[in-house]
Formats: sequence, structure tokens, C-alpha cells
Amino acid sequence: MLGAIIGDIAGSRFEFDNIRHKDFELFTPDCMATDDSIMTLAIAQAVMDSRTDGSDLGEKAVQAMQRIGRPYPDCGYGGHFWGWIYSDNPRPYNSFGNGAAMRVSACGFAAHSLEEALATARAVTEVTHNHPEGLKGAQAVAAAIWLARSGMSMQEIRGVIDREYYPMDFTLDEIRPRYVFNETCQQTVPQALMAFFESTGFEDAIRNAVSIGGDSDTLAAITGSVAEAFYGVPEELGERAKGFLDERLKGILESFQTFLNENQ
Repeated sequence: MLGAIIGDIAGSRFEFDNIRHKDFELFTPDCMATDDSIMTLAIAQAVMDSRTDGSDLGEKAVQAMQRIGRPYPDCGYGGHFWGWIYSDNPRPYNSFGNGAAMRVSACGFAAHSLEEALATARAVTEVTHNHPEGLKGAQAVAAAIWLARSGMSMQEIRGVIDREYYPMDFTLDEIRPRYVFNETCQQTVPQALMAFFESTGFEDAIRNAVSIGGDSDTLAAITGSVAEAFYGVPEELGERAKGFLDERLKGILESFQTFLNENQ
């Protein structure tokens, strides 16, 4: 989950000022933790708060996203989600936006099986993004994280994604000159996963994601979540990223790490 936060922060300053290369400073004062980090942490809180059988996870996801997210009205929520988070009667709105995929990493890290990863990803997603493409995007990311944690090779993970979710029939070099900002799962999740598949390490994966332009913070958050599961997170990058979180958010991150240590 820390990998998603690192990716979000590193990509934040390029969301509306894209770059098309990998030579950039990862963290600067212009970076920030956006809605991607905040909602990632909210879903982590929901996972911690839910029953062991996950029967109330959807309800806990709604509660956590609203409670944790409302104090940050200017962090970058999309229009429909902004309305949902401040609603007294939040209902799913058939979205296939990439917010479904950027916030789901806790499901992949907490799961004890692929089936559990997919079920929990669905539960926390369908409360907002109940369109089939929104659910597919979230489950693809959760699956990739779980498979990476389970010891699968990169080629094996790519094979699963290619067969079950998205055709991995492009390269970053091919799409970099023409890829544009897109907030759908269909045009964000495959590209974010390819940034991982073409990487040589955690930091390289983040740089790959940012370098193709588009919705940079969300792309890099998704890539970072899978890269963490596969490579781990360099300690120095993790500590620097935590400096962009306030104490409340940092506390959730630390609690989730304790939760994982106690439940794996």
C-alpha cells in the first residue's frame, strides 16, 4: 500500500503538466498526497474494521471513505465522487473511473487467497464504481498484487492479466507519444500494469508510469501498488513519502502495517 502512496505523490505534480521521460526528481515541494493516497488509506481502514468473513466490508468502505475523506475537499476528487463522499445517502453511480483501481491495494495485500483478493476488491468497489469495467479494473489490480506477493514471476503475472483482464499487446514506447489524460479504468489500468511489467525495480516502475503522461498520479499509484508487492519498497523512499502525510493519515498507514504483520 505504501507503494501506491509513493506513486501518487511522485506523479501528483505531473497530472496536468505531463512529462514524457524518466529523468525527473521523484519528490519535490510541489508534490502532494492526493485523493489516491487518501482513499487508499480509507480502504485500508475499512479492511481493518470489517468482520473476518468480510460480510460488512462494503458498509465499512462507505463509512471509512466518507469519514476519512471529508476533511480533504480539495485533494482532487472527481465530480461524481465528490458528490458521493459528501452525500447523506451515498449510492453507487455506475462508474468505470480509474478511482476504482487506485484505492484497492489494501485488498491485495490483506488477502490470504486470490479468491479473497477478488472478493474484497469487489466489495469495496461496487459501493461507488459498480460498472463492470470499474469492477474489472479494481480486481485486476488486486489480482496482480496478490499474485506478486505469492511469488509468481513477472511473466506469469502478465499472462494472467493478458488472459483474464486486459490484452498486454503494446509497449510504453509505442504509446508514450500519443497517450493522453484519461480517467477510465480501461485506459489507465492496462497502461499502469505495463509500467510495472517493463520495470527493473520499484523506482523504475514509478518512473515508467509517470513518463507516459496521462493521469500521472493515478497511473503511478496503481503501478506502485503492484511494484511494492513484487519488489518491496526502498526504505528511504518510504520514509520520504511518509513526510507528505499528516499525522492522521500516517497513523492509518502504520496501523495497517501492524494489521498485516499480525494477520499474515
